[in-house]
Amino acid sequence: MKVLVYGAGAVGSYLGAMLANHGHDVTLVVRPQTAQTIDGGNLRLSTPGNPDSHAQVRLVTSVRQAFLEDAYDLIMLAMKSYDVAEALDSLIAFAPTPFPRLMTLQNGIGIEEMVLNEIRDVELIAASLTTPVRRQTPAHIVVERADRGLALAPTRKRQNVKPWVEMFNEAGVTCVRIGNHRSMKWSKALLNMLGNASSAIINRHPRAIYDYGPTYRLEMEMLQEALNVMQRLKLKVVDLPGTPATRLAFAVRRLPDSLVKPILTRIVAGGRGNKMPSFHMDLSAGRKKSEVIYHNGAVAAAGEELGIATPVNAALSNTLIKMAQGEIDWQVFDGNPARLIEEVKKYR
Repeated sequence: MKVLVYGAGAVGSYLGAMLANHGHDVTLVVRPQTAQTIDGGNLRLSTPGNPDSHAQVRLVTSVRQAFLEDAYDLIMLAMKSYDVAEALDSLIAFAPTPFPRLMTLQNGIGIEEMVLNEIRDVELIAASLTTPVRRQTPAHIVVERADRGLALAPTRKRQNVKPWVEMFNEAGVTCVRIGNHRSMKWSKALLNMLGNASSAIINRHPRAIYDYGPTYRLEMEMLQEALNVMQRLKLKVVDLPGTPATRLAFAVRRLPDSLVKPILTRIVAGGRGNKMPSFHMDLSAGRKKSEVIYHNGAVAAAGEELGIATPVNAALSNTLIKMAQGEIDWQVFDGNPARLIEEVKKYR
C-alpha cells in the first residue's frame, strides 16, 4: 500500500515506521527543518522488545509536493485535533478526484463529523491509538508500552475496515475493529479526560489531582456527566486495546469511592508515568489552542443540546481555553485547587 502520513509527530511517525518496516510505501509530510534532521528518511524506532530498529520512509515538505509526486491508497491524518480544519483545506486544494481514503487518528469527539461535512463522498476510517508513544527527536520514536494498540471503526454503513485491521496487525500493531465510531471516540475521550484538564489548570501532576479529595470528586462528576450524555445519545462504552473503558464506566457508576479512588489513581499514575498530560503540554508550550474543546468542551456542548447538566465539563473547558488564549493568568490557579472548585460553582 502507498500511505501518506499527514501530521508526522509521534503517532504518525510510529505508525508510518511500522508500516514501512513491513513493505508498505510510506510518505511523511514534515516541516522543512524536520526534513533536514531526519537523515535520508531514516527513522529509528525503539520498542520495549527492540530498542534499535530502523524504517525507511519518504519525506515531503508540503501536501502539494506529496500529490505532485505520487498517488496514495490511504491518507492518515495524525495532527492535533485543532489543526484538522486547516489540514483539510490543503488536502481539498491538492488531492485528486475521487478523493483518497482517509483515516482520522485524533483524540476527541467530532473530528469525523467535521471531515465528512467538508468532504462528503470520502471513504473515512476512524482510528484510536492507545499505545503511548513519544518523539525523542524528530528521527527517533519511542514506544513506551507494548500492551496497547489501535482500534479502527467504519463511519458509514456497510463500510469494510477489515483489510485495514489486517494490514496493521501484519505490521506488528495490535489492531481491532469497533462497530460504532462514535462509541469508540467517546470511550477513548473518557480515558483521555482522566486528570487532564484539571491537571493543566492547577499545574500539578494528575496523581495530585486524584490524591486530593475535592479535586478527585470533581473528576468523578466530570466522568459521570460524560457517561450521562453518552447514555442519552445511546452510545455504548467500548473497550479499546489494553484500555478497559467498560470497567472504568462501571466503577464510576456503581462502585463506592473507597474502591474507585485507588483504581483511578493507579490508572492516571501508571498510564503516564511522570509525564504531564497533553493539555498541560500544550498550555506550557504557549499554544493558543487546546484539544479540551474536543473532550470536555464536546461533552458540555452535547449536554447543552440534550438538556443535560454538565457544569464540570463546561467549567474545565472554558477555563482552560481562556488560559490558552491569555484571558486568565495561569498563576491564578497554579497549585490552587480551591480556586478551581470555586470556579466550577459558577457553572452549577
